[in-house]
Amino acid sequence: MPTPLTEDLKVDVPSVERMTRDALAGGIKGVFLAGTCGEGPWLPAIERRRLVEAVAAEANGRLEIAVQTTDNSVPRILENIHDVSEAGADYAIIAAPAVFMNATPDRMTAFFSEAVDKSCLPVGIYDLGKHRPVLIPDDRLMDVYLLPQVRFVKDSSNSPERRAIALAAREAKPTLRLFNGDEFNCFEYMEGGYNGFMFGGAVAVAPQLNQIAALFLNGRIEEAREVDAEMKRILFGIYGGTSIACWLTGLKYYMLRRGLFSTTASFLGYPLTDVCRSFIDDYAKSV
Repeated sequence: MPTPLTEDLKVDVPSVERMTRDALAGGIKGVFLAGTCGEGPWLPAIERRRLVEAVAAEANGRLEIAVQTTDNSVPRILENIHDVSEAGADYAIIAAPAVFMNATPDRMTAFFSEAVDKSCLPVGIYDLGKHRPVLIPDDRLMDVYLLPQVRFVKDSSNSPERRAIALAAREAKPTLRLFNGDEFNCFEYMEGGYNGFMFGGAVAVAPQLNQIAALFLNGRIEEAREVDAEMKRILFGIYGGTSIACWLTGLKYYMLRRGLFSTTASFLGYPLTDVCRSFIDDYAKSV
């Protein structure tokens, strides 16, 4: 989920409450907070905690709450996990750190293994693949996924090889849940047998995602592909075209037009073009 912020970049609690109520009304079962779209890497720890507390209070046990706790050392990750656990999180999500020196395969594997093993919460692994400067090597990925505390994977790698490893890990550990993190490549993941979707744009296209999944599971593949094409059209309209020029600002403007957010403020400062604004104005009226 994107994080609603005030103009001075504090968590906007009333907007968080509206966003949570909207998720519940839409039949959502779980939320991922403070991820990339949620600006977790930029949020101060105290603001991340306010975000989690607000969602947990409004959801009152009706949502599974996962929170990104990624950091550049294991002690900092564990501190983050403890903090969000106290705030009401059900799962900690760990991705590859933004900064990691001497990233040998052994050190990367040990980094994840220690953080997972010592976590006070069950863990989800966020695989960004080559979108991050460092990554868990392919030949060590299975070892991490099979750690007892790892309950799910958010796969945004867009890598067939890493997808195959995740599926093999689930075969070895059937309780492992696999989620597609690439909104523009749903079918390869569904056809592979992933359990569902987990990406920021889902707040704008949840009805289409539910429809795609239902059609796919009922064998109505061509109809599902038609809805998938429409979903991509909507996302590109909100994001500002294939260049994703308006990405987060466009998504927040959509939430504002729906009456859920009060501002489009963010740490990242993406623009909002006239074309993007016009598309969102029209689309928000239809939702």
